[in-house]
Amino acid sequence: MYLVRHARQNSPLCNVNAELSKEGILQSKLLGKRLKEYGIHQVYSSHLIRAVMTANLVRTEIGNIQSKEEKCEFEELRETDFGELTGLPDSILREKYADYYEARDLKKEDLRIPGGENGEEVYIRMNRAIENIIDQSVTNGYQKIAIISHGGAIRCYLAGLLSMPQSHRFMIAKNMENTAITEIRYDVDSKVYSVERMNDYSHLEGHDELLRKHFKEQGFHYNRNNN
Repeated sequence: MYLVRHARQNSPLCNVNAELSKEGILQSKLLGKRLKEYGIHQVYSSHLIRAVMTANLVRTEIGNIQSKEEKCEFEELRETDFGELTGLPDSILREKYADYYEARDLKKEDLRIPGGENGEEVYIRMNRAIENIIDQSVTNGYQKIAIISHGGAIRCYLAGLLSMPQSHRFMIAKNMENTAITEIRYDVDSKVYSVERMNDYSHLEGHDELLRKHFKEQGFHYNRNNN
């Protein structure tokens, strides 16, 4: 399975449920062209708008996705619940919640986001959703699938899968790039997972403006009252 972070959203605010930006649409199309070469049988996603839009654009690029009636959106694949931090810009986050960030950066414990989730809670629900997707895929005879989720949630899942302390999950990729691919193999008989590659965004090569380092430089056009 190819676990993928959604494309760039049209908002710089913390975890708002926003649509994709024009850069995100291009990222999704480049991702879709790449995944088409892999012979993907189905694309699953979280229920949040940015993930659903990414998945739909990928399906369009692939063009031969299976048409079976099945559940393709899973709420449990959603981004980490950022609680009190939701909807705030970075400048306010780092000032108002400085104590939380300082403690988190020490990597001594799996801190709960104020009013939100901790890493272990996210891993448990992500794992439950992915196990359900695998069962559904095996039933339908799929061998290769894509799952569109979110940067924070993917870090939590990988930390749990690799038996890392959740407090160390931020050591997984300084920048989890939008539409980056993490390839995970699952052996149906032995029920063993293996992480084959992580944060692979080579389909964005030649498009430096699409990388995370330019995210805050882009202009944003969104309705602040429609998060």
